[in-house]
Amino acid sequence: MRAIVRSAAATALVLAATAPARALTTEEILNYKGADREAVLLEGARREGHVTIYSSLTVNQMMRPLAEAFMKKYPFVKLNFWRAESANIFTRLSAESRADNVVADLVEGTGVGEAVVQAGFTQSWTSPVLAELPARYLDRNRMWAPTRRSFYSAAYNTKSTPDAAIPRSYEDLLDPRWKGQLYWHANTSSGGPLFLTNLRLAWGEDRALGYFKRLAAQRIVNMTAGSGRMLVDRVMAGEIGIALNIFAHHPIISRAKGAAVNSAMLDPIATTVAAMAFPKGLRHPNAAMLLTDFFLGKEGQKILADAEYFPVREDVPTMPGLAPIIEAVATSKENFVDPETLMKMTPSSEKMIADLFR
Repeated sequence: MRAIVRSAAATALVLAATAPARALTTEEILNYKGADREAVLLEGARREGHVTIYSSLTVNQMMRPLAEAFMKKYPFVKLNFWRAESANIFTRLSAESRADNVVADLVEGTGVGEAVVQAGFTQSWTSPVLAELPARYLDRNRMWAPTRRSFYSAAYNTKSTPDAAIPRSYEDLLDPRWKGQLYWHANTSSGGPLFLTNLRLAWGEDRALGYFKRLAAQRIVNMTAGSGRMLVDRVMAGEIGIALNIFAHHPIISRAKGAAVNSAMLDPIATTVAAMAFPKGLRHPNAAMLLTDFFLGKEGQKILADAEYFPVREDVPTMPGLAPIIEAVATSKENFVDPETLMKMTPSSEKMIADLFR
């Protein structure tokens, strides 16, 4: 009798060992922490064979090199990408989500991370690579992760602006010479609204409002078409005096190519991050996790740095030509405006622009 019991038990163990494991759900894959995580993701990604990312990163500078490097490392996964502005990414994902036909496995861009989170289109996730990123840039709810940083400055023309007139503080923008010569983009959260949000957070509402009232007397020009890059081009051409709250690297890169433009880094320096998130209903969770680990790891962040973006990893240096920006941040106050705060405060900052800077 005991022999029969022992034989039955042994047979049960063999069957248990050889039986196929239960397939993991998408949620379990995105939050898997087992010691065999890499093996699980590799096996799943081989079955999936594809991964799709929607991103606002430039195609030739970043997306193609990223795709080529990723597929070289994981030749069994084809990386598809669609490049668009963040607002268009949100619109497309919104349509896909409502149609229950999500194509994107990842979305990435400046402003899009928190927008899709607030709309309820995303799900939480985790990865060991998050522990390698600066804690101040992470989302406590694990709904998004930072991919790259952006620093903001004022752009001025180096030929028409005497050294003594270069703005070195926000107070310097009140100089009478700049009356009617200050421009910002009023319809994007990273333009005029971020200019106001940055100072409201850094100085407090009362001090900031007092400054804004004085700045309003300078008759700032509200641009509602084009982009911040377009404003930098107009500064280069000598058409306008100063472009406020533009990406600090744009004038630096143009200056290196001989253009008459430079960045004025004003303390406090506003910083934001682009973020990536996982949509609900994604079809290739294993491959998407592999891409996330690659993108946020040293390999992906090095590609980002080589494309003249600012990596979020502090152990991956930026391009030497962008060093003036990093040096300025090191000697000034960096005011990081996280995606949630930016989204929350932008409407009230836009109202201030409508009320004060007409």
